[in-house]
Amino acid sequence: MDLAVQIVWLFVLAIPIACISWTVTHEEIFREPHEWCVRHSKNDKYILSRKFFYLLTCEYCFSHYVTIAFLVICDYKLLLNDWRGYILAGFSLVFMANVYMSLFALLRQAIKKEKVEIEKIESETDTENSKN
Repeated sequence: MDLAVQIVWLFVLAIPIACISWTVTHEEIFREPHEWCVRHSKNDKYILSRKFFYLLTCEYCFSHYVTIAFLVICDYKLLLNDWRGYILAGFSLVFMANVYMSLFALLRQAIKKEKVEIEKIESETDTENSKN
């Protein structure tokens, strides 16, 4: 596979990896399983059990598992055509997926901040209008 095509695949494959990792670890649809895993990651008796459940609650950690699944499904290798290509592809995909998730988190934070500011302005305007 041509290097340019490999790079395109890197940026494109990281998108669904980031989406799946973020959704499973942050979104409301998976709230109950997430809370269950958080509880086990803090309260289980054995350290291996606690670490296993923690891996299911951390988007960075979880993205490694999603990446492995995508490497198997897509047979994507980066730069080298043997097992080393899988290693390079795996860590590169995890890195890119986490860049995407970080950008998404910053975007969501900025939107939330903007909404709070708008609500504050609206409530101040309503207060001023009611005084007049």
